[in-house]
Amino acid sequence: MAILEVKNLKKYFPVTGGVFLRRTGWVYALDDVSFALNKGETLGIVGESGCGKTTLARCLMGLYDPSDGQVIIKNQVISSLNSQQRKELALNLQMIFQDPFESLDPRQTVKQILEEKYIIHGKNSGNLDSTINQLIKRVGLLPDMLSQFPHEFSGGQRQRIGIARAISLEPEIIVCDEPVSALDVSVQSKILNLLLELQQTMGLTYIFISHDLSVVKHVSDRIAVMYLGKIVEMADADDIYTNGQHPYTHALLSSIPVPDPKSGRNRIVLKGEVPSVENPPAGCNFNTRCEYVQTICLEKEPELLGNKDNPNHLTACHLFHPPIR
Repeated sequence: MAILEVKNLKKYFPVTGGVFLRRTGWVYALDDVSFALNKGETLGIVGESGCGKTTLARCLMGLYDPSDGQVIIKNQVISSLNSQQRKELALNLQMIFQDPFESLDPRQTVKQILEEKYIIHGKNSGNLDSTINQLIKRVGLLPDMLSQFPHEFSGGQRQRIGIARAISLEPEIIVCDEPVSALDVSVQSKILNLLLELQQTMGLTYIFISHDLSVVKHVSDRIAVMYLGKIVEMADADDIYTNGQHPYTHALLSSIPVPDPKSGRNRIVLKGEVPSVENPPAGCNFNTRCEYVQTICLEKEPELLGNKDNPNHLTACHLFHPPIR
């Protein structure tokens, strides 16, 4: 059963100019995005910078109201909720931010940071000190650290504090907005393993946003590939890696580093510039960089559809291609 549904989600930002700052156009940050997320599942969202990943995350959290479409969590449309209802929804929906230093208040101790959610939501009855001690242990830190400030920790430790804050009220869904991209490679695997462990013990559902396909593969059940505000391919994680169909997915896969320098793997270098989100091309958004472009690609936007061999492997492309070997 779907715990979260996104239906035809669009988010446009106005572009203004001139002396009177009149609207001169729109930035099409999200353009008709749809998917469903099942309880206990991890959906990876990948794509290069500017494809709309973070805008999607903020729409899911209710920080942005959509220009069109719906975000539905447990049969509740987020944009239709009042402030009190959104506060209640926050008990089931939390976020882990990309930069663990910027997302933590430098003037508060770790204990104050973790206590804040309990106090705001009226969950501070009983022995709150004991609850905080158990929470900090759960993410691999020591209770002695609760009196310290964020600047006294390493990047990995700060992210553990951010994770502790996100799980403090035992939510069902957590949006992870590039939670390991600001960390050293040696620390990334520890944080990813912590997230997987918490998912198993708490029954969490993740939306995991990243630009790194190798990281997403490690944690995701399904992967959605985004390009210029649209989902261009979505399938099971293993299927994306072994049978990726969209040319953009091929390029992303070819960019994953391999440990063997003599592997002979060919890197696909996309030509041309990423189109402007203010003036996307007609037809397929990827037609300005695609080596397989056809006349129909310039005229008609492809639909996100399955194929006869695998109806659950969705691709928005007029011509499927063999996977990269």
